[in-house]
Amino acid sequence: MAVEFVHKFLPGRLPATVLVLHGTGGDENDLVPVGRALAPGAAILSPRGKVLENGAPRFFSRIAPGVFDAKEVALRAGELADWLDGYPVDRSQLYALGYSNGANIAAALMLLHPGTIAGAVLLRPMVVIRPETLPDLNGAPVLISGGNDDPQGAEDLGRLLSSAGAHVDIAIQNAGHDLTPADFSLGKQWFARLLTQGPEVPR
Repeated sequence: MAVEFVHKFLPGRLPATVLVLHGTGGDENDLVPVGRALAPGAAILSPRGKVLENGAPRFFSRIAPGVFDAKEVALRAGELADWLDGYPVDRSQLYALGYSNGANIAAALMLLHPGTIAGAVLLRPMVVIRPETLPDLNGAPVLISGGNDDPQGAEDLGRLLSSAGAHVDIAIQNAGHDLTPADFSLGKQWFARLLTQGPEVPR
């Protein structure tokens, strides 16, 4: 039986859908206003992570800060991919917007289940899994925004996704793990190019 996710869906006037993926302690409401602001006109699909860490929802657990069980990450990414497979949205027009734990599950989706999402904006991500065989991401557009005081490895993830064939734009903000106006400005510009001129433009 397929795993279900508590979620929120808001229809849009454009063909694209933004898959909004919250960070630790967020829920399906947390980043909906951000998704609406960064990609006006797109539909919003926002699931809640199913794992609880001291009562805080996450998309996968961690052994310690920055330490993960690759098998568990793969399991949770598989559950989310299966759920998205059954959701009535065009996956060729489905772009993730993830922060922290949400960005990491989006990257895991791309690496383990290529084609589930068409691209992603990853805010403060890190590498949580390295597939034995890299997929062919076929130029999928990815924007990574890290912080220079955030020891999370955003640049390492950028190299990994690039090696898998994604077209990665990376920016390192003068910030820590918290987001800044620059993150939102970059994300809005990225989505504006994508949604008005098509998925080839961010290359």
